[in-house]
Amino acid sequence: MTAAQPVPAAHVPGEWTEVRRCAEHVDTDASGVVHFSRYASWLETAVLENLDRVGAGLGALAPAHLDLAVVELRMHYHAPVRFLDRVRVHARVERVGPARVQVSGEITREDAGGATRCASGSLLLGAVHLPTGAPALLPEDVRTTLEECSVRAQR
Repeated sequence: MTAAQPVPAAHVPGEWTEVRRCAEHVDTDASGVVHFSRYASWLETAVLENLDRVGAGLGALAPAHLDLAVVELRMHYHAPVRFLDRVRVHARVERVGPARVQVSGEITREDAGGATRCASGSLLLGAVHLPTGAPALLPEDVRTTLEECSVRAQR
């Protein structure tokens, strides 16, 4: 398994699925431990895949000439992931504002006896107008979808 793949699950509108990955050679440093920057990349991938899946991703923003930019990134590291370890990335919508969405996530390593929490973090994403780069409001339909995702995450 080398590419991010959503976990098969019944599709429930607004519900996010975890993304599974296998730590590849390119993810690691010289000692075979996943480089700290890759955890944030895995979290971003899980967020973007889930946004696309629920209809609130970059494709939904493109007609309005909008994109999402990372405003803030926070990561906390708990345990290492090594070459060929299998990980699960679970992300969820925490807050939705007129122009921003806060998502958080957790990366766990699959172990023989269960799972080990390896990293947790959050992304604050802001809508930007592509032609100018200026901050912009999220389209109403996208904001509504994200709010539904947030409600489901709190259940």
